[in-house]
Amino acid sequence: MDNKGQTSAEFILLFGGIIVVVLLVIYMYNNYIADLSDEVSSKEVKEFNNELKNLYGYFK
Repeated sequence: MDNKGQTSAEFILLFGGIIVVVLLVIYMYNNYIADLSDEVSSKEVKEFNNELKNLYGYFK
């Protein structure tokens, strides 16, 4: 019984860690795109940045 509980806890921690890493990457990439948008002012970059903000809003 303890092995099943330990395995479940490890999976929860693993998925939690993956989610944290993905959120950090999205946050850093969002800042990177924001810096690029100063140099490149195109409609596609702005739309992509808005989509990243929407995705970030889901995880707040």
